[in-house]
Amino acid sequence: MTILLKTGHVHNGHPSEALILFRQMQLENILPDRATILAVVTACADILALQRGKIIHGHIIKVKFQSDVYVGNSLVTMYAKCGKPEIARKVFDNMPKRNVVSWNAMIAGYAQNGDSGEALSLFKQMKSADMTPDQVTILSALQACAALSALQEGKEIHYYIIESGFQSDGFVGNALIDMYAKSGRVDIARQIFDEISKKDMVLWTAMITGYAQNGYANEALELFHQMQLSDVKPNQVTILSVLRACADLAALQQGKDIHDFIIKKRFDLDISVTNSLVAMYAKCGCVEFARQVFDRMSERDVISWTAMIAGYGMHGHGEESLTIFSQMLQANMKPDHVTFTCVLYACSHSGLVDKGRQLFESMSRVYCMTPKVEQYACMVDLLGRAGLLHEAKDFIENMPLKPNAGVWAALLGACRIYGDFALGAYVAKHLFYLDPEDAGNYVLLSNIYAASGRWAEVKMLRTMMKDRGLKKTPGCSYIEMNNKVHTFLVGDRSHPQSDEIYSTLETLAGQMKAAGYVPDTNFVLHDVEDEVKEHLLSTHSEKLAIAFGLINTSPETPIRITKNLRVCGDCHSATKFISKIVRREIIVRDANRFHLFRDGLCSCRDYW
Repeated sequence: MTILLKTGHVHNGHPSEALILFRQMQLENILPDRATILAVVTACADILALQRGKIIHGHIIKVKFQSDVYVGNSLVTMYAKCGKPEIARKVFDNMPKRNVVSWNAMIAGYAQNGDSGEALSLFKQMKSADMTPDQVTILSALQACAALSALQEGKEIHYYIIESGFQSDGFVGNALIDMYAKSGRVDIARQIFDEISKKDMVLWTAMITGYAQNGYANEALELFHQMQLSDVKPNQVTILSVLRACADLAALQQGKDIHDFIIKKRFDLDISVTNSLVAMYAKCGCVEFARQVFDRMSERDVISWTAMIAGYGMHGHGEESLTIFSQMLQANMKPDHVTFTCVLYACSHSGLVDKGRQLFESMSRVYCMTPKVEQYACMVDLLGRAGLLHEAKDFIENMPLKPNAGVWAALLGACRIYGDFALGAYVAKHLFYLDPEDAGNYVLLSNIYAASGRWAEVKMLRTMMKDRGLKKTPGCSYIEMNNKVHTFLVGDRSHPQSDEIYSTLETLAGQMKAAGYVPDTNFVLHDVEDEVKEHLLSTHSEKLAIAFGLINTSPETPIRITKNLRVCGDCHSATKFISKIVRREIIVRDANRFHLFRDGLCSCRDYW
């Protein structure tokens, strides 16, 4: 009766009561049988009662149940769930007999505790031991491959899945999609997705998430719309990925539609969803909407506060970021390293050098936090943007950490702003050594040389890039119109409205010159005549996107553009003129920050 009551408590979700009963059995000197032992070990695993589990393990040895394969399996699972895979492995290695559940428990234990390399190693040992993996084994092995982006090992498991006939299993299909997506092969993930006839919510979510995580935001949104047409209901995980895609594309209208859906389904009670809403609105250029969501949150965590700090920072509202940071401290919420990265970024883009220095020093002095390389990179950016180039260089060379490419790249960007080609060349040498495959570093140095008329050096860098097989990332601008995102490249004539777009730009060019606009040909990286340079500048992707927006929206409607690279100085100047001529707000999000153009001025105050 006691044993039945004991196992019943575990099976009915009352593990703590089961352990109390087991303790009473011990006090009454009632010897447990195998079923009881299995039940209490499972109870320890369920509530992560590690110390209690160790005591029961000792009792198992005392009553000589340790050689039982089922008891051994339960101990391996218990230790793994309690975050002790090393003890689980000792139990596993000492088992006189193992079955497929034994191997599954240990492989899953490694995968769930972040030791994916050991999980894959043990999976290979399992096959060498002539033990046939089942679906559970496959799921854990694919989870490990996904965590490691181990594409080749994942493909080998995929072949085994096909040979074993597991490909029709929905859980296996979901794991394969996740593995390929996290290994950067969303094309193969999509093939698997399309081959599965019955798609549930988990499968749709895996594919949408794969697209969103790999930068295929358009595809993520298109697939989400297909999901809705298929009458499959999304959950919070789906929504998080869709919000990320909206944020990446600055697809504000689609983001608003998702927000309406969130409220309807009451997903806004989930803090992770509301945090993502704050980030989405900020990245779509609506920091005021982000603040409304933030203010209405019934509870906030460190991610909530950090998202709001970051939102103000990317819009150049440094003082507002600092105010939120102060309120965060008053709410007894301790900032983490990401929070400091965001608040330092805000200081950098608002020219708050002294405040940035104070915050950086406070990390160790006040919060007992050791700054990481990301915070050092922010400080270099802060100093560099303020024109303190040599102080930034000294700061790097005195870092207690080894500076990475991101740290040096921050200084190279500042050299570009201030035209210091000598320091730029010095910095670039470090970057070419640390990250020789990043074409952006070569392009940035080329920009510095071109602005100084040093065309021989520009040609040399182009040759270096060609020899190393590197290509410049093409400038690309996005604009959302009627729930569809339109994409433009430099000189693009593929859009159905190209004739109207170029006609509008020609009209604007005349109006801009009449208003005093002079094209800044320093941003053309070709040694050609000024007339050719002006033509090249006139077809930059953001100008095409702006013209498209002007054609397709009513007067006074704000135009929102997203650019994948830093907006060039000429486009920045031209957009100020355009905003005054057409009397529109033009919001541009580039790779660094937001620019709000209104009546011939920019919110960045030409400090970006």
